[in-house]
Amino acid sequence: MTANTASASNFALRPVSAQERVFNGWHLASLWFSLGVGLLVMQVGAYLMPGLSTPEALLAIVGGSVIGAGLLAWVGKLGCDTGLSSAGLIHHVYGRQFAKLPVLLNIVQLLGWGAFELVVMRESTVAIGRQAGGMQAAYWPWLATLLWGGLLVALMTGSMVRLVRQLISRIALPLVVLSLLWLSWQFVGMAVQQGLPALWNRPGAGGMGVMPALDLVVAMPISWLPLVADYARYGRNGRSAMAGTWIGFGIANIWCYALGVLVALVLPSTDLVAALLLAQGGLIALSLVLLDEVDNAYGDAYSGAVSAHSLLPAWGVRGWGIAMAVASTGLAMVLPMHSLEPFLLILSSIFVPLFGVILGRLSWGGYRPAPSQAAVHLLPLALWLGGIALYHGLAAWAPQAGSALPTLALTFVLAFASRPKA
Repeated sequence: MTANTASASNFALRPVSAQERVFNGWHLASLWFSLGVGLLVMQVGAYLMPGLSTPEALLAIVGGSVIGAGLLAWVGKLGCDTGLSSAGLIHHVYGRQFAKLPVLLNIVQLLGWGAFELVVMRESTVAIGRQAGGMQAAYWPWLATLLWGGLLVALMTGSMVRLVRQLISRIALPLVVLSLLWLSWQFVGMAVQQGLPALWNRPGAGGMGVMPALDLVVAMPISWLPLVADYARYGRNGRSAMAGTWIGFGIANIWCYALGVLVALVLPSTDLVAALLLAQGGLIALSLVLLDEVDNAYGDAYSGAVSAHSLLPAWGVRGWGIAMAVASTGLAMVLPMHSLEPFLLILSSIFVPLFGVILGRLSWGGYRPAPSQAAVHLLPLALWLGGIALYHGLAAWAPQAGSALPTLALTFVLAFASRPKA
């Protein structure tokens, strides 16, 4: 079987047709706002405190969100312009055989993210239930995991396009915006009661600089880099795909990180869910945010299914999606909730240079469909591995400079300068 024949029979590696391109900018903005909202994001925002002062934390949040969401949108534009999935972009740049390694790593990290989402949903469900006077029995965490996992499996049997256009953009988005507005209003009110000047002028305790904090904020949108093309490839044009992704995710990331910081300021606690429940109406607002977590888990499972299909196309995306949902549920049954910071930064060290090379190779007319695909493209491979080494080297030897942005910039410049001439 030739490379062309294999790609034609592989949904993940062939460009989508013009008839399949149904997402406009609003659809993608709705999708990425919804995916950018989550209890995990608020929890990571709370990690910025008390190490940073309040102005430093907000500087890191706004700067990191604009940059990180911009990178996400840039990769989304590539996916829309080429019609390729994330696995297709990796395949094109790194070669048909070597691409299997980063695609497999992506599947593993998506299983991990899916399990994390289900753990958050489980613990939030039990906390909400106990706040309402129920769910005291020891079996409820297990049952809650199975219930959310079952819902995820059910969603995987349907159409991703229909889910985005009919459920997320029309129903889920207004509800989650209302819940965030309510929580923000409540915690801003608490901040006013405690004294805004004192909270604003609160000094940082140290232990985290602005650049490492920027890395931590950038890490959240960067964790979505291996997924964005799976949805943007259905966009009608690259400009609207880029704008919708950037605006939607950027606003959500800033809002949720800032809300996490605000909660940490007015109600210092290691349990973010318990702190949110203390707000007036927090039970209802948190329930709506919890429902929004479902699409995050769905996004992980769907993209994992597309990547798995690219490796073993005999099994369709729907079948792989169900398998991803079941596997994530199984992991969530045994996975304890722990600090996300190391997990996020390890993922960044892999996918920042991976997509720095992809952006350098394919942006501004760099993508050219080839009649055949080499097994491995050695120069992109070397740049990626060198980028991983640079990321960890900077973290060890120059932690105050940050790792993500210097690594991305260098891999992009080297990949752009060394890409084949037309």
